[in-house]
This record gives sequence, structure tokens and C-alpha cells, in this order.
Amino acid sequence: MSGDGVALHEPGAPATRVGLAIGLLVGSAFVMILNETIMSVALPVLIVDLQISASTAQWLTSGFLLTMAVVIPVTGYLLQRYSPRQVFVAAMTIFSTGTLIAALSPGFELLLVGRVVQAVGTAVMIPLLFTTVMTLIPIERRGSTMGTISIVIAVAPAVGPTISGLILSALDWRWMFWIVLPIALVALATGATLLRVPVQTRKVPLDVLSVLISAVAFSGLVYGLSAIGEAARGGARVPPWIPVAVGAVAMVVFVRRQLRLQRDDRALLDLRPFAHRSFVVSVLLVALSMMALFGALILLPLYLQEVLGTDPFTTGLVVLPGGLVMGLLGPVVGRAFDRVGARPLVIPGSVVLSAALWMLTLLVGGPLWTVVAAHVVLSAGIAVMLTPLMTDALSSLPASLYSHGSAIITTLQQVAGAAGTALFVTVMTIASVSDGAIDAAGVRVAFGTAAVISLGAIGVSLLVAPKRRAAAEKVDAAA
Repeated sequence: MSGDGVALHEPGAPATRVGLAIGLLVGSAFVMILNETIMSVALPVLIVDLQISASTAQWLTSGFLLTMAVVIPVTGYLLQRYSPRQVFVAAMTIFSTGTLIAALSPGFELLLVGRVVQAVGTAVMIPLLFTTVMTLIPIERRGSTMGTISIVIAVAPAVGPTISGLILSALDWRWMFWIVLPIALVALATGATLLRVPVQTRKVPLDVLSVLISAVAFSGLVYGLSAIGEAARGGARVPPWIPVAVGAVAMVVFVRRQLRLQRDDRALLDLRPFAHRSFVVSVLLVALSMMALFGALILLPLYLQEVLGTDPFTTGLVVLPGGLVMGLLGPVVGRAFDRVGARPLVIPGSVVLSAALWMLTLLVGGPLWTVVAAHVVLSAGIAVMLTPLMTDALSSLPASLYSHGSAIITTLQQVAGAAGTALFVTVMTIASVSDGAIDAAGVRVAFGTAAVISLGAIGVSLLVAPKRRAAAEKVDAAA
């Protein structure tokens, strides 16, 4: 067993230390997730500056997501084996190194290396943040704290394209990394000096074969699903079904191996969280929400730029209000969760989410402000769902499974995002009546498909347990 200091959650522990630890992790995660989406608007600039094709430039985003998908399943092991301070310092060091490589890169190859190194550090941070909150924060205050975290998850992806557009309008693309680097270094120095989170660590064995199988499984699924969308637009290099099939087979092998290893407490990613009903229901709804969110984040920019002809900076401004609404609602929804539980929030949230998608189906082709308004409503619906669902999912688990539960949620978010993007882009491309080009008709059908799926989310939301029953399930699980 090892620790980093006095138990922050014990009576008499300074509340300022808890706030410092959470604030440091939230700030660091914000910078990392911001960096994840900042590249999307820059791709046209990079294509010209680096003299590369669009399909090659896309690897700067795809490579980042693939690396995340490979590394995240390992975080369950890392958070059991090492203290939060050790994991944080390693993650920020890796992220800062990747940022420096990207800032100094003279061409595409080194820039891609920098992005992959950045992704390794980013993949660890969100599970670390979730696990630390569950360890330090009493159950009656977890909702409000997770609401603060939702600001990171919601606002950072929304403001990334806007900030990128601002930088590119005045500076070279490398400044996207030079501006991030000092912030990351300050966070690294602060965390190395002040972050003290007491936990029990244990020398669990690392099953290398599970790491290799999970790399094939998750990277195959994420890449294959992403390639479906690229193939629909004529940009895929390999038939998408090949990586999807390989990933699916590897996933079956991975699950079977984890089920066998967890009998001796040696699993790389412990799957026992799926034995808890509240966790399964919440995670399923999180996945459906992420499909809708990522679908909207992909469909709207494509509609705005390829159909309406807006520039990247304007596109970033259009999606910004929705992200800000999600961030502002996060703490409010979190406090409401602490009082009433997940069910009274998730059910109306799923209805609002579905209503917004049906609105977008009807409003495509109309005035731009109506689409912006519908996107704000969509963001509000997701905000009302996301914080209660993630908090309810992890709170339903015993403390020994927090790290694995966090890794499962974060992994499924990546897979669901890739699946949503693939599905909606494919439908949009097939449904577009213009030969070889995306049009309003295709976008309308894609949003309609998302709206139909959202009806399933309403049905699943009815399965979310009331607060008293969820608490009883947690007591039974602990026993």
C-alpha cells in the first residue's frame, strides 16, 4: 500500500487540498481536451502549408483518436498500480513532450508523432479525474463536483475550433501548440509539487497479452467505424469492414480473457462493473448521448461549410453557444443530482435531446439562427443527462472498481463517438441528392436518423433507478 499524504476525505483534512487536487485535474483535462479538437479547423491550412492530401491530413485527428482508444483500457491497471500523483506527472510530462514535438515539427511526419504522444497523455487524464473525484468527494457532493467536470467535457470541444480559428487568422499553425505548451508545463510543475491524493495502490500484474489484444480490438473498431464515414465520402484507403471485423473478433477474445483473469483479480480491464444494473443503464445512455453529441459536432460543421459555405471561424462561433450552455448547466445539474438523484433529470433530458434532433431535422435549410437555437437545445438536453449518468454509473460501484469503471466509460465514449460519426456521415452522404456533394437533403436525413435513435434513449432512460433504490443497490454491492 502507498499514499501521497494525509487522507483528504477523512475528518479534519483541509478542504482546500481537495479543491486544489480537483481543480488542478480539471484544468489539466480542459487543456488536453481543448487540444483534441483544436486541430479540426486547422486541417485545410495544414493541407496547403505541408503540401499533403486531405486523407493524409485527417490522420492528425484519426491518429489521435486511435491512440486514445488503445491507451484508455490500460488506465484501469495504471490507476491501481500507481498513485494519482505519479500518474498525473507521467501524463502531463508525456503530453508536454508531444506538444513540444508538434510545435517544432517541420513537416507532417513529426507533427503526427507529436499528436500521438499528446494522445497518450490525454488518454490517462479523464479516468484519473473521475477516479480521484470518486475517492475524495463524499457521495452527497459528487453530483455538483461531476457537474464541474462536465464543463471540461462540454466546453473544451466547443471552444477548440473557435480558438483555433482565432489563432490561424493571425498566426502560424504551430502557435496552436506554443500557446498550449507553457500552460501544460505550469500544470505539470504545480501537480508535481502540490498534488497529494491518498490511495491504496497494489502491485497488480500487467497482462501484456491483454494489452496487445485490446490495442487490436479498440483501434480496429474506432478506425473501422471512422473509415465507414470516410468511405461514404470517397476517402477511405481500405475497405472499412476489414478493421471492423478484426476489431470485433479481437474484442470477443479480449472480453473472454478478462472474464477469466478477473477470477484471480488479474484482469487488465475488470468487467465486473457490468454486473451492476445502474452502471449498465447509465453507460448505455452515455453512449447514446455521445453518439448524438459527436454526430452533431460533425454534421453541423459539414453542413455549415460545405452547404452554406461559411468559413471555419464562423463555424466555430456557431457551435460555441451550445458548448457554453452545456458548461453553464453542468454545476446546476450536478447540485440537482445531489438532491433528487439521476432519474428525475435523465428522463426529461432524453426528451429534450430527442426534441432537439427532430427540430434540427425540420430546420435544416432554414435560417442559420434557427439551427443554432436547435443546437443549443440539443446541448441543454445532453447537459441534463451527462452529469447524472456518469455520477450514477460510478457511484453504483464499490470503491475497488472505480478505476475500471472510469476506464470503461471513457473507452465507450470514444467508440460511441466514432460509431455516431460513421453512421451519420454515411447516411448524410448516401441521402444527398447532389452527385458527389453533401447537400441539405442529406443532412436532414442524417439528423432524422439521429432523432429516431434518440427515441431509444427515452425508453432506456425509464430504466434509471430512483435515488433510494440506487442507494440500496450500492449497499448491496458493498456487502
